[in-house]
Amino acid sequence: MRLSHHYVVPHVSTGDMLRAAVKSGTPLGQKAREIMDRGELLGDDLIMEMVAERIAEPDARARGFILDGCPRTTQQAEALAALLHPGDIDLAVDIDVPTKQVLRRLADRRVCSDCGANYSLSAPPKVNWTCDICGGEVVQREDDTEAAITRRLDLYERQTAPLIDWYSERGQLARVNGVGTADAVLNRIIRAIEERRAGRPGTRRRRR
Repeated sequence: MRLSHHYVVPHVSTGDMLRAAVKSGTPLGQKAREIMDRGELLGDDLIMEMVAERIAEPDARARGFILDGCPRTTQQAEALAALLHPGDIDLAVDIDVPTKQVLRRLADRRVCSDCGANYSLSAPPKVNWTCDICGGEVVQREDDTEAAITRRLDLYERQTAPLIDWYSERGQLARVNGVGTADAVLNRIIRAIEERRAGRPGTRRRRR
């Protein structure tokens, strides 16, 4: 979210879109809830249909966008490349964090049930787990239980990790150290993006 604010482009988060569907109780939301609560990933076709609709909207077409949570598989990456053809994403960012830290961060994470703002046990909202931004209730996500997190990490190793090779082979990958404060990691990501922009003048801001 902070990265999208920095570049003044839409933050396209498949997780946020799915959670909105869950909250609204749509048929998609009901199906997604069952899958997400198990820590599993939704099918590629459904995810890419949602992404295609979102990035076709005027704000994303005008300035580009930052993708969050997509692609998660090589099939999704191929579908995304087809959607953007003859253009393409500028950069895929691999934020490298040791597994133990991932487990701790996700277990500590708390989110606003209304606007989706992120907090943690170490950085809670200012007043009684009430969102500083919108006043909504700040809670632990149901898919941030230890069992669901472990399942997601296993799925990552089997389905998402091959994306690193996929984008690396195409010269579209930047590896960023994800250990440190949020500001430090954000600055590393911005530096990687700016280095890519300097090397590829005139490209549009489409990043993961």
